[in-house]
Amino acid sequence: MDDILARHNVRVTGRPDGRPVMFAHGFGCDQNMWRFVAPAFEDEFRVVLFDQAGAGGADPAAYDPARHASLHGYAEDVVSICRALEARDVVFVGHSVSSMIGALAALAEPDRFARLVMVSPSPRYIDDEGYVGGFSATDIRELLDSLDSNYLGWSSAMAPMIMGNPERPELAGELTDSFCRTDPQIARRFAEVTFTSDNRADLPRVQTPTLVLQCAQDAIAPVSVGRYVAEAMPHASLVLLDATGHCPNLSAPEETVAAIAPFIRDGRLVG
Repeated sequence: MDDILARHNVRVTGRPDGRPVMFAHGFGCDQNMWRFVAPAFEDEFRVVLFDQAGAGGADPAAYDPARHASLHGYAEDVVSICRALEARDVVFVGHSVSSMIGALAALAEPDRFARLVMVSPSPRYIDDEGYVGGFSATDIRELLDSLDSNYLGWSSAMAPMIMGNPERPELAGELTDSFCRTDPQIARRFAEVTFTSDNRADLPRVQTPTLVLQCAQDAIAPVSVGRYVAEAMPHASLVLLDATGHCPNLSAPEETVAAIAPFIRDGRLVG
């Protein structure tokens, strides 16, 4: 079990006897993306941070091309970390693609997870009949092709679009640097898994109480997607943040904390 924690660079802070709150990062990032949010919960909760396979300080051996060819492989990692920590009554806070990873983990072991928080989630990025995901199939194919041909150039071009907040270029710069620290081959595979997955059918099966946090302006996951997620899940509520971009954990951490905290404590919504 210790090997699992080491492989995913797991870091546990806060109250040892507190309810576990597990923060999971999105594509191209690592646990450092929660540094402005996670500390706000350390006085009351047991805070768990980790790096997804292939990201940040995770052991390169943690990434398995076959197992991580679907989001289910990443969900298995989440469950394995929880088992290693003997964590129950877990609040899982997932950003972007990790929102769906958390949903799959909760479906795999529903008794282990008390609540889900989905920050800027999307169950499907590609438009479909009656569904607006924000991208056409051609858009996604071109995105993946550009990853193949010039990963560093793609990182520099995509980071400002993902982050938004052009008046704060340091945020896009941080995201670019994070992309550039990721192995390009793993990033390309994870991008394909992220942007071509379709988890819409999974949402109605999730019985865990869920908070969906959606930014008012997000070029990656538009407001309509946040509403879709909240409406598709039987016990979900949507809170619209007065924030821009896809990463409110960096661009609007205080507002993000203010929305998450009451839901984690007693299921209340703020916003």
